[in-house]
Amino acid sequence: MVEYSSRTNPSHHHQGLGMEAHSIDGVSSQTDSKFYDDDGHVKRTGNLWTTSSHIITAVVGSGVLSLAWAMAQMGWVVGPAVMIFFSVVTLYTTALLADCYRSGDPISGKRNYTFMDAVQTILGRHYDTFCGVIQYSNLYGTAVGYTIAASISMMAIKKSNCFHSSGRDGPCQISSNPFMIGFGIIQIVFSQIPDFHKTWWLSIVAAVMSFAYSIIGLSLGIAKVAETGFKGSLTGIKIGAVTETQKVWGVFQGLGDIAFAYSYSQILIEIQDTIKSPPSEAKTMKKAAKLSIGVTTTFYMLCGFMGYAAFGDTAPGNLLTGFGFYDPYWLVDIANAAIVIHLVGAYQVYSQPLFAFVEKWVSKRWPNVDKEYKVPIPGFAPYNLSPFRLVWRTGFVIITTIVAMLIPFFNDILGLLGALGFWPLSVYFPVEMSIKQKKIPKWSQRWIGMQILSFVCLVVSVAAAIGSIASIVVDLQKYKPFHVDY
Repeated sequence: MVEYSSRTNPSHHHQGLGMEAHSIDGVSSQTDSKFYDDDGHVKRTGNLWTTSSHIITAVVGSGVLSLAWAMAQMGWVVGPAVMIFFSVVTLYTTALLADCYRSGDPISGKRNYTFMDAVQTILGRHYDTFCGVIQYSNLYGTAVGYTIAASISMMAIKKSNCFHSSGRDGPCQISSNPFMIGFGIIQIVFSQIPDFHKTWWLSIVAAVMSFAYSIIGLSLGIAKVAETGFKGSLTGIKIGAVTETQKVWGVFQGLGDIAFAYSYSQILIEIQDTIKSPPSEAKTMKKAAKLSIGVTTTFYMLCGFMGYAAFGDTAPGNLLTGFGFYDPYWLVDIANAAIVIHLVGAYQVYSQPLFAFVEKWVSKRWPNVDKEYKVPIPGFAPYNLSPFRLVWRTGFVIITTIVAMLIPFFNDILGLLGALGFWPLSVYFPVEMSIKQKKIPKWSQRWIGMQILSFVCLVVSVAAAIGSIASIVVDLQKYKPFHVDY
C-alpha cells in the first residue's frame, strides 16, 4: 500500500529551503532540541569522519592517476613545489570558507545552506548569479566527466583481460558507449537518494575505494622502479622530444591538473551543512579539511612521484587505464573496478547540490510538485517516493550520459570549466567573503596578502584554461560524435 505524504513535513524538508522553526503537534521544534536543530531542520548527524569521507570522495578522483603525467610535464623541481603550494592554498581558503557557513555569530548565527547562500548573504545578491552559473556549470561538467572516466576504467578492465588472453598486439578495440549507458543506469538508481545527508555511507565506500586504487597504483609504481630503475629529470620533458609550444601547453595542463585535483570549494558549504553541533560546524570542518587534505596530499605525492619515477617522461595520462602496467592483470582489474565504484559515489557528491538547487527553485514556483508517497519496503523503513524527483533526476542522468557519448573528449572541456571555476570558487569568493565578514581593513598587510594570493591563482586559472583550449582544438581535428574506441 502506498501512502501519500508531503515534503513540507519538517522531517522531509530539505535544508536548502532555508526554513525557520516549524511547529509539530503544537510544540516548537526549536524547543525539541533532541530531534531538531536551531533552524527547525531534522537533527544533523555528520561528524569528523563522515565529513572527511565526503571531502576525500570529492577531492581524490581518478585524476590522482594522472599526476605522474603532470609531473612529467614539470619535472622533479616544479612538480612537487606546485603540489605543496596548492595543498596549502586549499587548506587556507577552506578555513576561510568554513567560517562563512554562519553569518554573524559563529555558534548561533544564521546558517547559509549553500555556497550561493553564503555569497548572497555576505557579498550581496548581485554576486550570487555569477557564482551560481560557475558553480552549477562545474557540477554538471563534473558529472559528465565522471561518466567518461568511469567508462574508460570499465573498458580498461575488458581490454586488460583481452590483452591477457590475446597478447598485447591482439584486436582489443572496445566502444565506450555500452559502458557509459551502464554507468548511467547505475546513477539513475543512486540519484534517487533524497539529499546530501543520506549519501554519507556512499561517500565512505567511495573514499575506501579511492585509497584502494591509489595504493595499487603506488605499489605497481614501486615494483616498476625496482625493476627498471629510477627515471625522470629536474625539468621534465625536454624540448626536442616536444616543441617549445607543446612544452608550454603541457606545463599549463599539468599545472591545471594539480590545481584542480584539490578543488572542492563548490560543495564545501553543502558538506558543512551535514555536520552536527556542538562543537561548531566550522571547527569540525577545519579539522576534517586538515585531515583530508593531509591524507590526499600524501597520496598525490606518493602516486605522482612513484609513477613519474617508474616511467619518466613517457608517463601515461592514467597509470591504470593508459596501460603503463599490464601485469598482474587481475590487480589492474581490481584497481579499475575500485575507480568505477569510487566514481559512482563521487558523481553523487557533486550532483546532489545541483539536484537540491533545482528542486528548491521548482518547489518555490510550484509548491505542490514536491509531493511524496510512502512506499513500504519489506524489512526496511518506507521509502518516500517523489514523482518529480524520479522524473527530473532520471532525465538529468540520461542527458548527462548522452552528452558524454556525444563528446567523449569532454574531459578537456571539463578541464576548461575547472580552469574557469578554480579561481572564483576556490579563491576569489572565499577571500572576498572573509574580508567582508571579518572587516579586514583595505590596504592592511593581511588584505594585501590575500589579494596577492587571489591574483596568483587567477594567473594559474588563465594559464590552465589556455592549455585546455589548446587540447580541445587538437581533439576537434579527430572528432567523431558518439564514437570512441579505446
